[in-house]
Amino acid sequence: MSGKDTAAREGGHARGLLHGILTVGGWTMASRVLGFVRDILLADLLGAGPVADAFFLANRLPNLFRRLFGEGAFNAAFIPGFSGLLAAEGHAAAKRFAEEALAVMGVWLLGLALLAEAFMPQIMGVYALGFTPDAAKFALVVQLGRITFPYMPLICLTALLSGVLNGLDRFAAAAAAPVLYNLVCIGFIVALAGLFPTVGHAASWGVTVSGVAQMALLYVAVAKGGMRLRFSWPKLTPQMRMLFRRMGPGVLGSGVVQINLAVDGFIASLLPPGTVSVLYYADRVNQLPLGVIGAAVATALLPTLSRQVRTETPEAARATLNRALEFALLLTLPAALGLIAAAFPIISVLFGRGAFTAADATRAAQALAAYAVGLPAFVLVKVLVPAFFARGDTRTPVWTGTLAVALNLALNFAFMRPFQHMGPPLASAVAAWGNAALLAVLLRRRGWFATDAALRGHVARMLAAGLLMVAALWALQHGPLAALAHAPGLRWLALALLIGAGGAVYGASGQLLGGFDLRAVARTLRRRRA
Repeated sequence: MSGKDTAAREGGHARGLLHGILTVGGWTMASRVLGFVRDILLADLLGAGPVADAFFLANRLPNLFRRLFGEGAFNAAFIPGFSGLLAAEGHAAAKRFAEEALAVMGVWLLGLALLAEAFMPQIMGVYALGFTPDAAKFALVVQLGRITFPYMPLICLTALLSGVLNGLDRFAAAAAAPVLYNLVCIGFIVALAGLFPTVGHAASWGVTVSGVAQMALLYVAVAKGGMRLRFSWPKLTPQMRMLFRRMGPGVLGSGVVQINLAVDGFIASLLPPGTVSVLYYADRVNQLPLGVIGAAVATALLPTLSRQVRTETPEAARATLNRALEFALLLTLPAALGLIAAAFPIISVLFGRGAFTAADATRAAQALAAYAVGLPAFVLVKVLVPAFFARGDTRTPVWTGTLAVALNLALNFAFMRPFQHMGPPLASAVAAWGNAALLAVLLRRRGWFATDAALRGHVARMLAAGLLMVAALWALQHGPLAALAHAPGLRWLALALLIGAGGAVYGASGQLLGGFDLRAVARTLRRRRA
């Protein structure tokens, strides 16, 4: 193959990868915006009180499984197998593989859910250890946990359907499903809260009902994609045994961020009342760039890498990984720096009303800044782990993830007293950077990754543009926007101007410094619309 043909093929892969990232990222952004509407309502109605603490912990349990399966272990094991069968053996073989997985996963998840319902007091006795001295608060978290946990099997089967769609290079419906989650929850909080003992109960029922809606949407989407899946009696075929062997270790390898957040929740339950809620609101803001950028890149990257590993050259896979890192850091670096520089106005404007006090806003802003320190590392992990999974290696991310979880737990206990509510996010940030560094070193040693000149040059210039943006944000907060930010009814305008000005400074300086080419991005967007 000539150099020209190779360059053309790599350019096509880069455009296809960016197209997938933009599709997933666009729908994820819509979901995150609706999620903020939901959280603003919860902050207004519940603040950082005991019902909020109980709901957030109860809701985190099934969502831990959602993130592990929907964004991690299951897709990491399923998509390479599904995409490989589709490319090598055709539609029928891939469909059979998906149906076998649907049957086995359905039975396993249903059994797990029934056990969790039966033993919810014992589970919460460990997970919400800090709630046990308060009998009423502990009873509430157990009750809400039983309401929300049916969401787990529903959303994990939805993850399977998402994997089928992603393997078919159909990203839109799978990325749009979480929009239903937020719409249904908002509906229960706003329209049906009066039918339940508390807003926390209404929100919990909204979570479970949304799982039904999402699964139904994706089942129809898969059928429209030409792969109508049938439910059958489960069989542990050789392919299913291989799927579970790859899934088991991948739960930890791809879900380190989520396990670390679960550790944060456990530690937060041991800290003063309201800490669980404060960390939740901070993490929700931090999850916006993490979900939009990290999940989008990882979702679009894994099928592409899986095909390249089977059918193309190692150089093509390395080039794709470099471009994925570049796309991810293009927005992650300014997002992290911006969240650190403008944490308080962001939290104050989004949540500072009703039951959410000024003291709550201050604590949440401090936690947000701490989370943002690790934001680039969280995204790097999401991009680097698929490079192992695409080659069928789920073991390496397991032991690197195990080290990260152990480090996070140790740092949590070390930081919880001196740093209080900032301890858990700081521990997660340090552990994430350690995990990302170790993954990159191991990929390089195996010859699967090497930074190219374009990546190194662009990232350095992006960082310089980000620091210029931080200077502009600091000047605006202490200058022209200071009075506007405290004026009644104008706080949203002040925040919009602050974010807009920061984005403009980053875009202009990044373009001038050569960190990225906005015209190339615009051309890609025009091709995507066409």
